[in-house]
Amino acid sequence: MRIDQLQTPALLVDRSALEHNLATMAAALPGPRLRPHVKAHKTTALARLQHDAGHHGFTCATIREVEGLAAAGLGDDLMLANEVLDARRLGAVVAAGARVTLAVDSDITVDAAAAGGVREVVVDVNVGLPRCGCEPDDAGRLADYARGKGLEVRGVMGYEGHVMPVEDPVEKLKQTEECMTKLLKASADVGGDLVSAGGTGNYAVNTWANEIQAGSYLLMDTAYGAQGMPFRQALTVLARVISINAGGWRVADLGLKSLGMDHGNPHIPGGAVWFCSDEHTTFSPEDGHDFAVGDLVRAHPAHIDPTVAMHERMHVVDGDEVVDTYEVDLRGW
Repeated sequence: MRIDQLQTPALLVDRSALEHNLATMAAALPGPRLRPHVKAHKTTALARLQHDAGHHGFTCATIREVEGLAAAGLGDDLMLANEVLDARRLGAVVAAGARVTLAVDSDITVDAAAAGGVREVVVDVNVGLPRCGCEPDDAGRLADYARGKGLEVRGVMGYEGHVMPVEDPVEKLKQTEECMTKLLKASADVGGDLVSAGGTGNYAVNTWANEIQAGSYLLMDTAYGAQGMPFRQALTVLARVISINAGGWRVADLGLKSLGMDHGNPHIPGGAVWFCSDEHTTFSPEDGHDFAVGDLVRAHPAHIDPTVAMHERMHVVDGDEVVDTYEVDLRGW
């Protein structure tokens, strides 16, 4: 099949860029130094490629991701890096033989883990991002409470997500160190082997954590692509030009329902995007390019995680040839 036979909009993954990104990260963070975050691609076929590259532990954002990876035989070491108030589905995965570690940041989430049948937890610490996580000074107490409930505490995790978009390398290093100082203090109080943190945006500078939870590196988007990292843009959204106006603008058949827009508009090579609506992207040609009705465009999304979650499948391509199709089988709840 060629890409012009696909129904648009459709996710495309460039095979050579995908292979490059896999190899580049495996060389930078080999084996257990990386715990890939599957929320970025939500696809067990891609997780298997990461597993084959030497990364046997995975980070998950949802219970469904945990269940899907375990069912696919990738349940050696799964961390749900999110608080859960009903852990019974996770307990069922554990009972079936997978290893599941759950993030906790309060007595209530510890109680939920124990009641649901989870046996291992990691203490989630607030290192500066105003989201989940206990205060660093409370981490030791919380770990003791978890052990009193019969749970094994594997260590700590903390996500310095606010550092990921920082582009200045000196400032990024400074802010990462500030966050990791808090996490290491909590680690000393909690005990355990894991100090889990980081992401694609600072994978190369976070040397304090002993495992990095990067995910976007595999497919990349324009937000991370602007930071000059050694990863290539592998994911695009294929669309067709469906209308041309005498005023000079073109319209492609992709929009808010096929793109993650929280990081801004997509990039269309050879075009200047004006805006996106439910099913359409309006843009104008630039730099001498022209677009006719029926022309295919490959839009680069600004944020891959929500973009992928909107699609049922992705097509691996070599040029204009479709060489494989992967189901986005970890989407949904």
